Amino acid sequence: MSSNPRELLNDFLGGLTDLGKTNGANVEAFMGLLGASYEPGKLDVKTKELISVAVAGFSRCEYCIVFHVYKALEAGATREEILESAMVAVAFGGGPTMAYSVTLLKKSIDEFEGDFK
Repeated sequence: MSSNPRELLNDFLGGLTDLGKTNGANVEAFMGLLGASYEPGKLDVKTKELISVAVAGFSRCEYCIVFHVYKALEAGATREEILESAMVAVAFGGGPTMAYSVTLLKKSIDEFEGDFK
């Protein structure tokens, strides 16, 4: 598995596309759930993505970390907001969550931050 955030993001998105060719209903249902969950409501999309960054870090899901850092930046989150949300996850997840926060999460911000400036 690559540790390059852009490659991980592309692998994930490409995997969804490939799986959709044989399991379209499942992928469509998953994407529908995501779409509904990230609609602005009492919380805006940026806040939901910051929550997602924390959950991704806590669960140590590499693809989730990369995807939600990208989406948080796209939604207008700053580097500082993303890192602060990661530190909330560290309070629950300890050392393993810190390890992902100071490596893949930070690399993801570095990789994608310029895409939204």
